[in-house]
Amino acid sequence: MRIKWLAPFALLAILAACESTPDESAATNGQTNESATDGSSGDGVSESTVVPGSQEDLAQNVGDRVYFDFDSSVLSPEARQTLEGQAEWLKKYADVRFSVEGHCDERGTREYNLALGERRAAAAKNYLVALGIDGSRLDTISYGKERPYALGHDDSAWSQNRRAVSMVQ
Repeated sequence: MRIKWLAPFALLAILAACESTPDESAATNGQTNESATDGSSGDGVSESTVVPGSQEDLAQNVGDRVYFDFDSSVLSPEARQTLEGQAEWLKKYADVRFSVEGHCDERGTREYNLALGERRAAAAKNYLVALGIDGSRLDTISYGKERPYALGHDDSAWSQNRRAVSMVQ
């Protein structure tokens, strides 16, 4: 008999534990997000928390990757434009080093894609060097098809995986 009485209370306790509570941090400092006029979120933290010279800064403000056609390591005009932006960014942050990663789509053998990924990374590095970046600041590595960005077995996924990615070290 007592179990029948406990069951509804147990159910209520479980439901109450799952309920989320609103964030009260804005109310504790007397300011809401809408009332902040200094570019912050109202809690003293700036909305733009990207550290200058970081990987996030590169990705957001310049672009950290270039894409290649199938079975190619030739830089497209769009890739050259992105790398030109990266070169300017590297000149601004003279103490930053890059590792340029070469990637491929899933087609082809492991060995072939490792070699193609190396050619892609080298193409990006060589273009940056031609733009005035000291080659000693740039390393290359090939991951071949081992680290896909997009999962899938179609042109959409493959085109996103044929890339060279510049990583801040």
